[in-house]
Amino acid sequence: MTNDLATLMRQAQDDDPLRALHATTALRREIERLEAVQVRRARVAGLAWAQIAEAIGVSKQAVHKKYGRG
Repeated sequence: MTNDLATLMRQAQDDDPLRALHATTALRREIERLEAVQVRRARVAGLAWAQIAEAIGVSKQAVHKKYGRG
């Protein structure tokens, strides 16, 4: 299955529930990967965990727990 977001979005709306589920799962993975990249970029740019958490819409503790390692 391709990781092209536009293709995955179309497939996630497919009438075939299994195809839609596969696409939805792939979308979630890709979004998680993109979020991790942006969090790393934000940290490298010197943003505080609190700023990143606010942008994501979670607590500072939650974002630090998820992305603070390594």
